Amino acid sequence: MFSVVVETGRSGPRTIRCLHKECGIGRSEENLVILQGWSIANHHATIRVIDEAIYIQGNGGRAAVRVNGSAIKSQHGPIEATDVVEIGDYRLSITSELGKSRRGAQAAPTRPIGAPAPASTPVAPSPAATPPSAPETQSTSTDLATTSDAPPDIVVWRERVHASLLKQMDLRRIDVHSLSDEELRIKTGELIDAVMSKEYADLPKVINRKMLAKQVLDEAIGLGPLENLIEDNSVTEIMVNAHDQIYIERAGRIEKSPVYFTNDRAVLSAIERIVTPLGRRIDESSPMVDARLKDGSRVNAIIPPIALRGPSISIRKFAKRKLEGRDLITFGSLDESMLAFLEIAVRERKNIVVTGGTGSGKTTLLNILSNFIPDRDRIVTIEDAAELKLVQPNLVALEARPPNLEGKGQVTIRDLVKNALRMRPDRIVVGECRGGETLDMLQAMNTGHEGSLTTAHANTPRDAISRIEVMVLMAGMDLPMAVVREQISSAVDLIVHQRRYPCGSRKVSHVTEVTGIESGTIQLQDIFNFKVTTFNGTDGKVEGDFVATGAIPEFMEELADRGVSIDLGIFRKPGE
Repeated sequence: MFSVVVETGRSGPRTIRCLHKECGIGRSEENLVILQGWSIANHHATIRVIDEAIYIQGNGGRAAVRVNGSAIKSQHGPIEATDVVEIGDYRLSITSELGKSRRGAQAAPTRPIGAPAPASTPVAPSPAATPPSAPETQSTSTDLATTSDAPPDIVVWRERVHASLLKQMDLRRIDVHSLSDEELRIKTGELIDAVMSKEYADLPKVINRKMLAKQVLDEAIGLGPLENLIEDNSVTEIMVNAHDQIYIERAGRIEKSPVYFTNDRAVLSAIERIVTPLGRRIDESSPMVDARLKDGSRVNAIIPPIALRGPSISIRKFAKRKLEGRDLITFGSLDESMLAFLEIAVRERKNIVVTGGTGSGKTTLLNILSNFIPDRDRIVTIEDAAELKLVQPNLVALEARPPNLEGKGQVTIRDLVKNALRMRPDRIVVGECRGGETLDMLQAMNTGHEGSLTTAHANTPRDAISRIEVMVLMAGMDLPMAVVREQISSAVDLIVHQRRYPCGSRKVSHVTEVTGIESGTIQLQDIFNFKVTTFNGTDGKVEGDFVATGAIPEFMEELADRGVSIDLGIFRKPGE
């Protein structure tokens, strides 16, 4: 009856033939023309042949149905071969094969959208009475499209091969739980090769067989399209907003990734493969979870009914190579003087709070500072989801635990901080203080565990003090504010504030000393600052200078009395 040429930026044109007078367009497999995307409805539009002319009707959906740029609200037609139908990111060209009144008894050839119209050369009439040849392989979406007519979109083929793979694994009664990860990967790869050789030997040439096999393997037993992103060292963050919307952060800038999942079920499967080995769960009763990958990358996942557009995943990747202080200088996060001062402060057991906004690099900076701790010290690390990678030999790493199915067995950060005090630690490193555990952390800093480190969310060092006060009150203790501030001023020695600028670069913008309390207000003194000179530098990055304020930390006199060698020149203001 008619042919539909579908084009999208994700793949080349594909041609679909409809042999009836009506066919559907949408996300559901019941349609002949299957489109992907959260804005595409299950039954988005319908193409009909009425009196040998082609009409299209929108059935409702987030993405409007447009013909030559104009949105249609009801049935529109007749559709000419030169008309362009747009639905979301897709462009469709519809050509009739009836060859009667509208095309002078000729069959209209299918051409890609935007190609020049063919010359009016007579061709032999299409044998309308001849029945179509028997299909070699039935499509999973309709019995009207043969293998040669099936869309060459790799996502559609990935879904079909995956379904065939599951049938083969079920028929062979393969016990996947008895196989190791490597054995399962080898066995599944062999099954995929067998399925593709037997059932998909006539795969369209536009489909890369090796790429298709790898995508099916990754989605079947791995993390699907995220596997390649995780292996890419230039990607620092992965954000799955919906199954067909994946964004990444590269060089501090966010961009949309060309890869995407087949459907929401594939995203759920990837989440389950991450959380199940860690003894955590995610379901409707517990729709949010924090976890980690084998390489230490931090994962947060949230699913419907809380996530309205489908399951969502956020992955914060960490460098596979252990970062050192010199790397901060190479990245332009601080300068030599600041690094030398921080190394002395950590080594000489000063309590440090690393602050900053979300994604500013607090955990990475904390990890680097922790590596300055001498090997002779006994360290206890406490985290919600283990991310820190310390190299000291005398180390105990603790991780919080969520409640089980019965709502029991929860172990909070606060419980672990209290328990750590009984483990004879020299230093306690808490991944992040975000609640009542802040009070216990201050108590530890004030009771013989000098040199402890932690992080907290804040926009400036002064805001960090206010946040710590609020988090102490969250412990449920009815403490006077004067007592809380006394605890903070005596416990915290330094606040190291890191900021992420709009261009994506991360800088240590403040190194601030807590000097004490006066008239009920905690006194702060900046030691180093990052002074911005321009936001219009090369490559759009912020430009500026790391400068000393000229103030010398009060604890330097104490260190000098102990015979610690210090170069006071690092505190000299520019020009002095």
